[in-house]
Amino acid sequence: MKQTIYLTTLFWVVLLSFPMGLSFADDVKKMEDIENRLSTDIFLSDLLNYAYLKNPSIIASKELWKVFIENYRIGKSYPDPRLMMTYFPSPIETRLGPQDWNLTFSQTIPFPGKLTQKGKVLEADTEISRLKLDKTIKNIVTSISASYYELIYIQKAIDIAKANFNLNRELIKISENAYAQDKALFYDISKARAQTAQIQYDILLLEELEQTEKARINTILNRDPGAALGKSRDLIFRDVTYTLDEIYDLSLTHQEDILIAAKKIRKFEEAIKLSRYESLPSFKLGLFYAAIGDPDVSAPPKNAGDDAIGVQFGLNFPIWFNKNKSRTYKAMASKRKAKADKTAIQNKVRAQISRLWFRLQNSKRLIVLYEKELIPQSLKSVQTAETWYREGEGGFSDFLEVQATAYNFQLSLTRAKVDYGKALIKLEQLAGIVLDRKIVKKTGENNS
Repeated sequence: MKQTIYLTTLFWVVLLSFPMGLSFADDVKKMEDIENRLSTDIFLSDLLNYAYLKNPSIIASKELWKVFIENYRIGKSYPDPRLMMTYFPSPIETRLGPQDWNLTFSQTIPFPGKLTQKGKVLEADTEISRLKLDKTIKNIVTSISASYYELIYIQKAIDIAKANFNLNRELIKISENAYAQDKALFYDISKARAQTAQIQYDILLLEELEQTEKARINTILNRDPGAALGKSRDLIFRDVTYTLDEIYDLSLTHQEDILIAAKKIRKFEEAIKLSRYESLPSFKLGLFYAAIGDPDVSAPPKNAGDDAIGVQFGLNFPIWFNKNKSRTYKAMASKRKAKADKTAIQNKVRAQISRLWFRLQNSKRLIVLYEKELIPQSLKSVQTAETWYREGEGGFSDFLEVQATAYNFQLSLTRAKVDYGKALIKLEQLAGIVLDRKIVKKTGENNS
């Protein structure tokens, strides 16, 4: 049986091709074009582009990233200045006259370097949020790809089942004619009918699974579950060019969970430095203005009624040293926890890669086995069994048995190919790069 071509360019290659600066009108036109294609032919690139623009989880993650960007800008800013006015219903008498009201304007100034250090902590939060956005996109893409591959299997299985159903209907006619001519047993007719009924049930089940998988894809795309989806297109087969150890190393520098853990370590390192600023004072500068009325005296002084103006300076005293130490100890404990979390995530990722590597290699071996050995042999056996039956050298039930075996092998081959595709897409998600071609660095490019 001719090898089916499957698998497409890896999902983040498609993501890199997403137009990031399109206007709203461009997005609407793009969505309309994809909608028109989805009702007839389904391409993975269309599903990924659609999800990037419409999936609510991706949209929420984008907005959360913007929240952290604004938090960074807010956190690095000076505290708002304060303006306070005091009015005296009963003016306070002074030597120069009654004080009717006063006005105070003040600004708190953190210790030099504190806002810069706080900005570094918030910057780490922003970078973590961006990595979480990347992770969300990759998770959605992996989910879409897995459903797409499953849909390929279901639709191809339907085609195989329908072809075998038509063939079995012909076999029923042959068995009935053979039974009329005493060349077959009634058991042969019953077996042919039972086999045909089983295939008919398979078709019904597969068609229901097709609708279920399409509904799942539609919900990921934020479409109505019953929205029209056409025929999935076969994808290009890609072989892995990296070794298992190389994939382990790639995951350390590209896998989002590991990168997030590394950013958290950096964040708490900066938090430790920030906690030390808490034991340093903040300053307060201000201006004071008091409105003085005319004194009710017979011989007022020369400067009577002159308003008062003053300059204020203050600072806080962080004298509760245990509290300041606790801030530092808390940041240090958080850093140690982040390091342990990173190690645990690395081990978990390696275990996932190991399992996916086995599934990938096993699926590849099954593909070769079915394509090179089992299916060619089963097709030859079908021809041989048919020839022997027509020549009276074999029974009709043997012919039916061989035909059923060939049908099952065809389904198994399609399943192995889809399993290969699912394992590869998940493995590439953990590795962080495409695995069917190695990245060649340009001359003079460093390894950083």
